[in-house]
Amino acid sequence: MGHLNLPPSKRNPRQWKLLDIVSAFFFALVLLFFLLVFTPLGDSLAASGRQALLLSTSDPKQRHRLVELLELGHHHQPIEACPADSVDHMPCEDPRRSSQLSREMNFYRERHCPLPDETPLCLIPPPLGYKIPVQWPESLHKIWHSNMPHNKIADRKGHQGWMKEEGPYFIFPGGGTMFPDGAASYIEKLGQYIPITGGTLRTALDMGCGVASFGGSMLKEGILTLSFAPRDSHKAQIQFVLERGIPAFVLMLGTRRLPFPAFAFDLIHCSRCLIPFTAYNATYFVEVDRLLRPDGYLVISGPPVQWPKQDKEWTDLQAVARALCYELIAVDGNTAIWKKPDGDSCLPNQNEFGLELCDGSNDPSNAWYFKLKKCVTKTSSVNGEYAIGTIPKWPDRLTTAPSRALVMKNGIDLFEADTRRWARRVAYYKNTLNVKLGTPAIRNVMDMNAFFGGFAAALKSDPVWVMNVVPARKPLTLDVIYDRGLIGVYHDWCEPFSTYPRTYDLIHVAGIESLIKLPGSSKSRCNLVDLMVEIDRMLRPEGTVVIRDSPEVIDKVARIAHAVRWSATINDKEPESHGRENILVATKTFWQLTSSSS
Repeated sequence: MGHLNLPPSKRNPRQWKLLDIVSAFFFALVLLFFLLVFTPLGDSLAASGRQALLLSTSDPKQRHRLVELLELGHHHQPIEACPADSVDHMPCEDPRRSSQLSREMNFYRERHCPLPDETPLCLIPPPLGYKIPVQWPESLHKIWHSNMPHNKIADRKGHQGWMKEEGPYFIFPGGGTMFPDGAASYIEKLGQYIPITGGTLRTALDMGCGVASFGGSMLKEGILTLSFAPRDSHKAQIQFVLERGIPAFVLMLGTRRLPFPAFAFDLIHCSRCLIPFTAYNATYFVEVDRLLRPDGYLVISGPPVQWPKQDKEWTDLQAVARALCYELIAVDGNTAIWKKPDGDSCLPNQNEFGLELCDGSNDPSNAWYFKLKKCVTKTSSVNGEYAIGTIPKWPDRLTTAPSRALVMKNGIDLFEADTRRWARRVAYYKNTLNVKLGTPAIRNVMDMNAFFGGFAAALKSDPVWVMNVVPARKPLTLDVIYDRGLIGVYHDWCEPFSTYPRTYDLIHVAGIESLIKLPGSSKSRCNLVDLMVEIDRMLRPEGTVVIRDSPEVIDKVARIAHAVRWSATINDKEPESHGRENILVATKTFWQLTSSSS
């Protein structure tokens, strides 16, 4: 301590130097602490660090850390945009992955999803020049060329009336390979043999649909057609269909059951779909039979029906139909029309395909990643009345409780309560929350947790169609939805959906957290961040999201909504509803890539 009294000239210069360094370092630390905690610099540095995390999400640990930050609301910058070449990206239908897979039974063209840790955490941008889509019903006939500038179909199929480029638009004359003069006259011809009008038929499946001239034309007949095709050499056919406002889905009939319940469709249609129905011991015809309602109709136009050099294939197709006791109603040129029997199949019988009835262990409505069966579904294996003629005609079937709802305890009471509940809720959405349902701004709608389809039923007077999604790990109520005359699919929301980016105007979900939880457990199978990034991928710019859940979950959703660039408000539930719920209504902002990010 004595050195403190020395005169300045006597102090050790080395001691001064050491003290200066220690003091300066201490004061620098204090200054840095105040800068980080009490000034915007700290936020900026933290944000740049989180952006570094974002750009390196190929590392699973880094990715998990970013997801945690987003869920906690500690990520104050929007999630980065994906690269410009990802504008049409479908994670589960990625040609780079599928090209490495087996081509047997078209396995490579089915869904093959990446693991979440393999998926970049970024937002799909719109293409350069993207415009808010043409509104319904004008969109049925024309769409903006710049929204999907893929000319391949127009160049190859324009002479058949599929589509053509005209100024800034793609125009859809309504033709197809088997009906180059237009689907309307083709449907009029079908009406000579099957009850197209009058409400007897309501749900239809169009396999290998092209640009859905058939499905689009059936809408004015009151028949709701779900069109599907794979991602193939025509690349964007389903993208065109959805842009037109016609129900559609990316799908391939390959090694698995299609994601629909048994006896769902009143009519199944194939116009030059080139599905080899009699191959693999008629496995594909058997799958069509599983989906077709008793007394329903099967229409096949094009090969092999009376087609040159396909005599054997045509003979085999007729033989399979006979083995299942289908009635051949007509062969008109290259179009064949069958009617399915209304009772149990006439199997067992002697047939060259070795077809047999499924045993009692087969649940014919189990159809999520379920391998195709080579056995025929017994009508009697499904309880209820669902044959054509035993269910009410459209539109009465929409509000009549289907007998298949009885499978659930108190099913009829649940159905009627659900119908009343959603009528109240939709009125509240429109009148109080100002959701633009019922206006031309909303055409393509998705309900991510549909149950009995009550939300869709409440929209019956609106110019919309609804993709009702029944989560694959929840009660399989999709058969009730089809019995009501609505359409939908099974899906697991821990995986991306099989659709192109920017295909829905409104996406609705009640109980969003339940979609990522193990049934009956509080443990999550995946996370809300990935789910909301997927919702953003499916949603059109300026599209609407409506999410209902507990206040705690909605608060978390609102934090993530900021990161995915949505403008969101949190609202009280409608006064008549019970339980603890808030409602988030969000709009996806219309942003585009800058030149530096592309």
